[in-house]
Amino acid sequence: MAGQLKEKYKTDVVKALVASGHYKNVMQVPKLTKIVINMAVHADAERDVIKNVAEDLTKISGQRAQIRKARKSISNFKLRENMPIGARVTLRGPRMYDFLERLIAAALPRIRDFRGIPLRGFDGRGNYSLGLKEQTLFPEIRPDQVKKTQGMDVTFVSTAKTDAEMKELLKLLGMPFAAA
Repeated sequence: MAGQLKEKYKTDVVKALVASGHYKNVMQVPKLTKIVINMAVHADAERDVIKNVAEDLTKISGQRAQIRKARKSISNFKLRENMPIGARVTLRGPRMYDFLERLIAAALPRIRDFRGIPLRGFDGRGNYSLGLKEQTLFPEIRPDQVKKTQGMDVTFVSTAKTDAEMKELLKLLGMPFAAA
């Protein structure tokens, strides 16, 4: 499955971007370098909640999730240093394309009243971040086994220099953006 999206990038997307006239060389065309998925939990969450979040993230991404710990103590948030606060996965290569294909084909269409992903997630440096409200959007997660719905942040990092380049890259890969 991941091979299909990567082949689409190599054949269709690169040719379309070079034909647009913005790039003289195929090596100048922007490409995705990694996708980072992050799930944070409440500071006073129990240990099994963090374990369940990490397991869900592992099922979604196909790669073992890394449990993240707090770097410093913040008393207002009831947070102590080295307290587990979430899980994260960094996807590269075939797993990255596999996740992106499942996100576009399976997860995003399951969102109720979906009208496209928002355009406000660009950071000005050619990266895009997207927030999802629950992990049950992905077919790997069985909704009857989820104890607590959990949101996640998905960040797409690329070699694009501007937001316009990144938007064009994601649009050509099949990302359904909302009409402006």
